[in-house]
Amino acid sequence: MRSKLFVPGTRPELFAKALGSAADGICLDLEDAVSEPRKDEARDTVRQLLLQGGEATASGKTLIVRVNAMDTPHFAHDVAATVQPGVHLINLPKPESPAHVRAAVEAIERAEQANGVRTPVGLLLNIESPAALRTASQLALAHPRVVGLQLGLGDLFEPLGIARREPAAIQQAMFAVRMAAGEAGIYAYDCAFADIRDAEGFRAEAMLSRNLGFLGKTCIHPSQIAIANEVFRPTDEEIAHACKVVEAARDADANGVGAYVVDGKMIDIPFVIRARAIVASARSLGLLPG
Repeated sequence: MRSKLFVPGTRPELFAKALGSAADGICLDLEDAVSEPRKDEARDTVRQLLLQGGEATASGKTLIVRVNAMDTPHFAHDVAATVQPGVHLINLPKPESPAHVRAAVEAIERAEQANGVRTPVGLLLNIESPAALRTASQLALAHPRVVGLQLGLGDLFEPLGIARREPAAIQQAMFAVRMAAGEAGIYAYDCAFADIRDAEGFRAEAMLSRNLGFLGKTCIHPSQIAIANEVFRPTDEEIAHACKVVEAARDADANGVGAYVVDGKMIDIPFVIRARAIVASARSLGLLPG
């Protein structure tokens, strides 16, 4: 999921366009993009889209619903309405403890049973408060349903008076989230970039998160999708080198060799793990034969 496009739940006229876009994932938003008086409307609109199934399912995209936080009166209703067949992930904002995560999973399980959902729905947790950043690894390990951590720099920085585009702060927050996700064996996902006009700023932040091992970046406008897809696509050079490493690893395993050289670089298990991930990504994008 190199790119994930946010779509407000109150904008059904955008649903078809988003589903037909080049984004790898679509996040139907019931939280920040929806004003308080329109929460019920947004929930019902998204539910109708999901119940129709066809267009959303046929898109082949990762389908995500961002529900409202657990300390709001909307959370339980959001989950009950939108955990439907075809939904892959619930994006949970502002989890503050492992108990929060487990309670969210219980709500999702109840909705799955009520709505006839047979494929378990995963959790993408937003890391957007000091407490969540400090305990990110505990949140990530709270339940097997957690598949990723998503950084939320606006919510994290603005209340603390930290400049949203301060490079040192961004890098530290990204690194902390990536390490927490790595400890749990799940992915880290990058946040939104609010200045739609600043394509180069979006690209630079996406490159930073890619270099820190993030899976992809959130988009709030269709113009950002192509940049995210390009940045998070393995380069031809990376793919070629990874293929060589994977092939060399097979030969080394067959011959009982622990470390070896590929393209002048010493290779052992950590490099093989990364190479296999690059090859798998390239195959999923149709850049290599299956």
